[in-house]
Amino acid sequence: MDIKKMIEERMPLTLGEIIDIAEKAKVRFVDVVLEETEIQTGKTKDEILKEVLKEFEHNLKAIEVGITTGSSLLLGTTGAQLNNIEGPKLFKDEFVDNALTYTIAAQVGNHGVGLNPCAGTGDSCPYTGFIKAMMDANYQEERIAEIAAILLKVGSMFRVGKTSTGCNMEGFGAGSAAVAAAQVELLGGSPRDAERAMVIAISPTIGVPCTPRVMVPALCATHIGGAILNGTMSAGLAVKTDMEVNVPVDVMLAMAAEIHPISAKALVPTVVEFMQPFFKTKAPVERLIDPSIREEEQAEIKKTLEKAKEVSKKLAKGARPITNTLGEAVVGGSSQAVGSPTNTGRIAHELAKGKIKKVKIELYPELFARRGINVPGVLMGAVYGSSTADGKMYKEVMDLVEKEGIEVEILKDEEYQVQRVTVITDEGEFMVDALNRGGGRLVLRDATPSKEQAIDIANKLGIVLVEA
Repeated sequence: MDIKKMIEERMPLTLGEIIDIAEKAKVRFVDVVLEETEIQTGKTKDEILKEVLKEFEHNLKAIEVGITTGSSLLLGTTGAQLNNIEGPKLFKDEFVDNALTYTIAAQVGNHGVGLNPCAGTGDSCPYTGFIKAMMDANYQEERIAEIAAILLKVGSMFRVGKTSTGCNMEGFGAGSAAVAAAQVELLGGSPRDAERAMVIAISPTIGVPCTPRVMVPALCATHIGGAILNGTMSAGLAVKTDMEVNVPVDVMLAMAAEIHPISAKALVPTVVEFMQPFFKTKAPVERLIDPSIREEEQAEIKKTLEKAKEVSKKLAKGARPITNTLGEAVVGGSSQAVGSPTNTGRIAHELAKGKIKKVKIELYPELFARRGINVPGVLMGAVYGSSTADGKMYKEVMDLVEKEGIEVEILKDEEYQVQRVTVITDEGEFMVDALNRGGGRLVLRDATPSKEQAIDIANKLGIVLVEA
């Protein structure tokens, strides 16, 4: 079956389907993108490539404004300042350095002459910055157009998915994924490399809010610039290593799209609360607002700043000296998912008396889903008293427990952050009821036969207990 028929059978194509077809047909990711566009539009490849570049004409002009005369309410003349630096500006890699400079300049230009948006104007910044950097590097026009096609294809998916506020589906999220796919193409990677790169590029962007923060000076710069850096690193990892990435890109993108509106409702109100004191505005606008409303806002701002001080002071009070900040090593890859449950098991082990017959492990849904890494930790702590740093025991514990005939029961508990370990011996039941915390720490809620004894054990073992 030829590539055209493969595409027609599955149109409109998802990113995952583009990759599958490209892999089966032994062609590039961009070849499938262009072929699908030919079918959709009835235009030739050459016509498509010319029109793709034409889409960036205005945005490239915005970059010129940003690196010369442009001044933004939020970024000032940062674009021009960077552009005027001789030699490396932010990074020694010239291409990445230029892409970053032009990405930020695009946002400066956006505040003056506007940008043609994709998912929004945010992701248009890294797309256009990347294209401009390619032009500076003297890539052939056709090659630049191919990369532009990749950027727009990936961006088009996010454009549909962005239904509310959130950089997770715009500057940082869409930008990271599109740049990752583009960089894979420049590195000569395979379609499957492009998928792997996009997946790991999207991951850190999930749920990241934005809009309230683009009212605050400077903050947007690291979102749009972060897309260049995140996408570039993701592409490098995908092309230059065989690191396993087992999540399909369509699944990652679907998750991003589903979390996007949840983030807008759940995170943005808190972002607004803490960032509103720093929103930039214009005096002519403020003069139109009723004085009583401005007074109410100022009162709320005062409360927010006081709240921020209280939260920061609480963090400072809980911080240990820098000479004793790091916790004990944690095997298994996560101090939260493995270290904290393991330490709960260690306390239960020290409480227990007699020969161990059974261990019951109760985990809240997130930990239950990650049972593949935390159950070995809990068992090595509960049965053998092993520390979170015992890599040898972590590898062997499942076989050892089975050989000793110790029964293991693993249950899901719907209560948030619960991790409860019960060691059952020939002398009774010994239980530790805790809440999960990062860094191997935990909240000790209850224990049998004695919570006080459990606290003493934790202190003796060097396990950090925190307040609920």
